Amino acid sequence: MNTLYPIFLKTSQLHFLIVGGGYVALEKLQFLYKSSPDAIVTLVSPMIREETKVFIAEKNVSVINKKFSRRFLRHKSVVIATTDNPKVNERVYKLCRKRNLLVNVADNPPLCNFYMGGIVTKGNLKIAISTNGKSPTLAKRMRQWLEGFLPEETDALLDKLYVYRNRLKGDFEEKIAAMNTLTEKLLEQHDKN
Repeated sequence: MNTLYPIFLKTSQLHFLIVGGGYVALEKLQFLYKSSPDAIVTLVSPMIREETKVFIAEKNVSVINKKFSRRFLRHKSVVIATTDNPKVNERVYKLCRKRNLLVNVADNPPLCNFYMGGIVTKGNLKIAISTNGKSPTLAKRMRQWLEGFLPEETDALLDKLYVYRNRLKGDFEEKIAAMNTLTEKLLEQHDKN
C-alpha cells in the first residue's frame, strides 16, 4: 500500500539545494525545471560535469563550487543529494532531518522523506505518479502513456470550467454540486465517444 501524500509545491516560494554536479544532478535539475521553470535552485559541488554546466547556464541556478557543508542548508526548503559518495549523501540526509527539511537522496529510498515521482502535464492539468520508490521506470512509462492518452484540448476545457465556476451563484455546496453535475456529464459524454 502506498501511504505517500502527494502535494504540489510552489517552487518560486521555496529554495532548492542540489548537492552534487554529475549526471544524477543534471537529471534532477531537468526534471525540476521541466515541471517548474520558476524554481529557485542552488547547486553545490566541487566538480560539475560539462553537461550539467551547460544546463545550469541556461537556468537561474546559483552555483557554489565547494564541497558540501552544513552552512549551505541555511535558508533552504528542499534538498536533493546526488553525489556518488554514500557518506556525503547520508550526512546530508541526517543534517536535513535535524532541521526538518525535505530531503531526497537519489536512488536511496530509505534516505528520503519525499520522492520525485512521474509528472504528467497538459497545460494547467498536472498529475503526479508514485510507485512508492519501488519502480521509477514504471512511473515513467505511466507518465508517457497518460501524456499520449490525455487530449490536447485538456487546457481549453480547464479554462472553460474555470469561467463556468466563477459565474456560479450560491453557497459553496451549491457550487460544488453544479461542478460535479457538469463534470459528470463530461465524463459520460467522453465514455460514449
